[in-house]
Amino acid sequence: MTLLAAVGYAHALEGSEAGAQAAQAALNLVGRAPVRLALVIASCEYPIHQVFNGVTSLLGDTPLLGFSTTRELTSSGQHQRSVAVALLAGSDIHARTGWWPGFSDEGLVGGDTAATSQKLIQDLQPDAQKGALILVGDGLGSEVVNIARQICARLDHQAEPGQPPSQLVLAGCLAGGDLRRGRTYQIGGRQSGSGGLAAGYISGNIAAGIGVSHGWTSIGVYAKVTRSQGVWVRNLDDCPASDTYARLFGYRPREWGLPPLNELVRLYPLGIEIPPENDQAESGETSYLIRSPLRMESDGSLRMNAHIPEGSAGFLMVGRAEGCLESAKIAAQQSLDALMSTPGKPRPVLALVFVDLAWQLLMQAQPGEEIQAIRSVLGKDVPIVGGYTLGQIARSGPKQEPELLNQHIQVVLFGELEGV
Repeated sequence: MTLLAAVGYAHALEGSEAGAQAAQAALNLVGRAPVRLALVIASCEYPIHQVFNGVTSLLGDTPLLGFSTTRELTSSGQHQRSVAVALLAGSDIHARTGWWPGFSDEGLVGGDTAATSQKLIQDLQPDAQKGALILVGDGLGSEVVNIARQICARLDHQAEPGQPPSQLVLAGCLAGGDLRRGRTYQIGGRQSGSGGLAAGYISGNIAAGIGVSHGWTSIGVYAKVTRSQGVWVRNLDDCPASDTYARLFGYRPREWGLPPLNELVRLYPLGIEIPPENDQAESGETSYLIRSPLRMESDGSLRMNAHIPEGSAGFLMVGRAEGCLESAKIAAQQSLDALMSTPGKPRPVLALVFVDLAWQLLMQAQPGEEIQAIRSVLGKDVPIVGGYTLGQIARSGPKQEPELLNQHIQVVLFGELEGV
């Protein structure tokens, strides 16, 4: 049976109503085809359990995978206080999803990443050589990346002699949400909640291609991280981080710890220079591992969602809307090229898009324009669903290890394998 994809979205006063209406809109488009996976992108303004109940009231036991966000994205652009539901339907694909609790703001509670990765492999049973694994982590931490690395390492270890390293397509995000409340939400399988890890493995007559890019550049000024503590950067050049931002971008240091600057600070991330031996860029230009603040704390420190070691040189970076729109096209083209390089002549059917929250802040005058940039590459007939996230997960570097990205746009393009 042909692989079908459809996206529905709805606005409503209650999350349960919005979830049910979005699911119904998508179901109307796939008709009688058996639904194998539902991707749920929910406004953080709704209680996640309401959205979950609304979607499952129509989809029953269909595997679910989703996350909260500040704005929802579909082919028509950006939406607010809505739910978007994307369905993949067809008899020749299979999906398994799950949700694992136990994460706090600072990491995994009561366990370790190795145990969690082993449990995920046992539950989802991913194949090292085919299929796609999508991970959704808590937006305030980065343990999901360590789990992703453990998964890849375990799959490589389980490979038969002579088999190539894992070819599993891996992508994901750190869920978005209301940072003032300090909560982001994930949906996986028959569960939903905050502080967890959701994941979905998709296999069968389906392939996926990944593309990532960003629109940020260094301003040529760097500051040394002279004191860091966990996910906080306390001092830059032996001064509170707020002093450095005040000196470079104006305003008083104290103002950087107050709204709106304490959230707009995400527009000015730190770029950690990537050593040449680990740099995949072909342009010859310096590449950076971007680390973005979640907020500026009242004490002048930067709250990150990943640790930056003391002694690191952080180059201050800025973004441009024009650069981001071009990056959206680059990511879309990368995903299309990756998909079309898969044996089996895949036909693009759905684009899942993870866009960094900084893009929403940067392009308030052009809301949702990144979606139109993607459509200019993929065409008008490929449905799109996604949201703004606090991080993106993708393989990078010569070893293709999973890495946490900030400020990026990630396009996960699913396609049907013809003749398989």
